[in-house]
Amino acid sequence: MHPHRNGFANGKHHYRKPTIPFAQSSRHKRRRWPLVLRFIKGAIHGAIILPVFLHAAFAALIVFIDMHLDGHLGLPPTIIPSLSIVVGLMLVFRNQASYSRFWEGRNHLTVVITSVRNLSRMFLTCSQNDDKDEGATRSADRADTERAVKILIATLFAVKNHLRAEWGAFPGVGYQTVTGNGFLHPEYNDLLPSGLIGYDHKGLGIPLQLTFFIEQYIKRGYQKGWYHAPLASQMTVQLNSLVDAYGKMETIRLTPVPIAHLIHEKQVLALFGMFLPFAMVTEMGWWAVPLTTFVVFTLYGIDGIAVRLEDPFGNDRNDINMDGIVEDIRCETLVLLDEWKRVGEKRDEADWFLGRYDGGRPLCDVPTLRIVSFDD
Repeated sequence: MHPHRNGFANGKHHYRKPTIPFAQSSRHKRRRWPLVLRFIKGAIHGAIILPVFLHAAFAALIVFIDMHLDGHLGLPPTIIPSLSIVVGLMLVFRNQASYSRFWEGRNHLTVVITSVRNLSRMFLTCSQNDDKDEGATRSADRADTERAVKILIATLFAVKNHLRAEWGAFPGVGYQTVTGNGFLHPEYNDLLPSGLIGYDHKGLGIPLQLTFFIEQYIKRGYQKGWYHAPLASQMTVQLNSLVDAYGKMETIRLTPVPIAHLIHEKQVLALFGMFLPFAMVTEMGWWAVPLTTFVVFTLYGIDGIAVRLEDPFGNDRNDINMDGIVEDIRCETLVLLDEWKRVGEKRDEADWFLGRYDGGRPLCDVPTLRIVSFDD
């Protein structure tokens, strides 16, 4: 194996060795064709082929009239630079705004994932710290912790489905949606609490509903003495960060680009494409048709990319790979949970796993701080 270069083995740009931690969210195979030869998967050609064809046909009509019917339709080519500046500025603003939505959406998803990781680590490490709890009480507490961690995993799927308007996480909802999903999603199997009733058909999102269970678990742990107030506060901060990032992702999903901007942009693109053959026909003749087609293809392609990036939470190849990312975090968290359950079967190993030291006192047992005044 040669040294890695640019993050890839053997220095090959398109070769990505599969990795277990990112098994679902990373690519595992080489691209069969160079990107310059790709016209279907991930490309925007299908979305812009109609306007490009219409502009090409219009350019051919103008050239035919000018050359064969003596229409004298040529215009001074000096109008192109002034118009191209306006079109370029509009497309730059459009693309920058769309990619900003894409990048912010990915960052907010990272905040949600980080909060789930932190809360899972805290729950598994800082729960059941009272050595006096034995038997049924200890088993019930461990079951409560396992339930809370699974709800955290379910929250990830709930956020993903909510942003995609894929409702119906609970069986027997009895209504239909735009996606036709009115039944239990398979990814929620063994994650949601038994007997849980969903109210998304009444306007309550499942992610927000599940955060109530996490808040209740934090409160119960504090009341049982599993952790002190500072750590409980940190857990609440993590939960609040999760809800805040989820709300910002909702904002991206529900706030479209202003319609006035979209209308003006489409009209300016269409008019610019219509002026091009008039400015080229006198000097270039029939070459005006392929040149107009190329320019229009470039401009409409940039606009088409911006359209694809506006809503980054869908199922398109250009969207954020939420399915793979969430699935990787699910596998990661379940491995931690399974290891926590396995090690917890033996008391000595459990003490080591839970980070105990100094005769059984937990690491997460933060001592109460004593405030010293100047009078002492």
